[in-house]
Amino acid sequence: MSWLVHETRLLLRSRLALVALLLLLLLSTLAVWSGMREVARQQQTIARLAGLQQQELAVQARKYVDGADAGSAAYYTFHNTWDAPSAGAFLALGLRDAAPYVLRVRALALQAQLHEGESFNPELALAGRFDFAFVLVYLAPLFLIALLYDLVSGERRAGRLQTLLAMPGAGRRLWLRRTGLRAALVYGCLALPVLAGALSSGTSMAALIVVLASTAAYLAFWSGLALIIATRGVSSAANAMTLMGCWAVLTLILPTLANVLLARAVPVQQGVELMLAQRQAVHGAWDLPPGATMEKFLRSHPEWRHTAPLPAGFHWKWYYAFQQLGDESVAPQVSAYREGLLARQRWTARLGWLLPGVGVQAALHRQADTDLQAQLAYQDRIADFHARLRGFYYPYLFNDIRFASNDFAAQPRFSPPDPPTPVPASQLLALVLMGLAVLILGAAAAGHVRPTRV
Repeated sequence: MSWLVHETRLLLRSRLALVALLLLLLLSTLAVWSGMREVARQQQTIARLAGLQQQELAVQARKYVDGADAGSAAYYTFHNTWDAPSAGAFLALGLRDAAPYVLRVRALALQAQLHEGESFNPELALAGRFDFAFVLVYLAPLFLIALLYDLVSGERRAGRLQTLLAMPGAGRRLWLRRTGLRAALVYGCLALPVLAGALSSGTSMAALIVVLASTAAYLAFWSGLALIIATRGVSSAANAMTLMGCWAVLTLILPTLANVLLARAVPVQQGVELMLAQRQAVHGAWDLPPGATMEKFLRSHPEWRHTAPLPAGFHWKWYYAFQQLGDESVAPQVSAYREGLLARQRWTARLGWLLPGVGVQAALHRQADTDLQAQLAYQDRIADFHARLRGFYYPYLFNDIRFASNDFAAQPRFSPPDPPTPVPASQLLALVLMGLAVLILGAAAAGHVRPTRV
């Protein structure tokens, strides 16, 4: 292991290398700390709103001591739903930075309530959150480039290359040792804060292994690419420019172009459009004969057909009937909307087999349960709860049963399951295969270093 001590001593004599490693360690530590702080803030918000929800329910219950219409209780009572962050969410916040993780719903039409949270300033979300995924995808390759771009050309410029190549144990093994040492130090600067954050947050061992393996595979790709370019026999400036061009193309230009092409190839309605369509159907029901609305509702819900007929004037069961019909009127658009989003997600996963930055982001977001699948799963849990809420109120509404204060305790409660621990097997496999392939090509290129320039 004397070579390791020797190579480490040589590397740390370089002020640039030492500063670069310390800066990367600082940035990854700040990213992990920032992610953990954001997760803690979200958890505190969920806990605070849960307490406020209990207070609001107690206030509402006191209004119904003598009993009242269930429709009024359903209209004025909001119910909390929430999507608690997983233990590893601090590493890659994903859609939690833009999509709502707490939503209060009523027994009214659901789609408008689901998509009201999409109204935010897009400029605020444009830059994204500074988290570990950002540091790994965009910044870590730059530090590897800074440490490896003059791996061979620096020795040639100093006049030591011919002597190095003549020494025993030189050649391919020398460049692989030096590349491996630099990549290992970069990996350590990234992994140490992750380990500390994982221990603090209670991240599972399986999730931690996936994150560390994804990080290693991504760094292997960039180390192999740097080896291929740094051993070509051209100047340090040419190597740096080439590697920076590869970084810009692979992490910025191609993902952006792919996103634009994907948006055109798989057009998807905005959630706001669904909200407007559903609201238009609901508001339009006020101008229709109540009897026609009820007849349409009872055709799809025959279990209420034998209840009392609709009386003259306003009645809550008519109101909630056209609220549900509003949701049912946009059901095909909702299905198409979700299928379009999932189709984009599938194509993005396929892009991860070609673009390592896309692949590692997809793997981290899936592992952290902060991707599109997680957001749609939260909406499914809200829809299931909303269906139970309607099922609770409808017997009161259609059978004209008075709603008393003790009935508030019987209302359904939103109780999400524990956050899952997904394993992004396909994304991880793509990263590992891509990293190994490029690393093997880099190792092959390292065996063809010549003392003179090409």
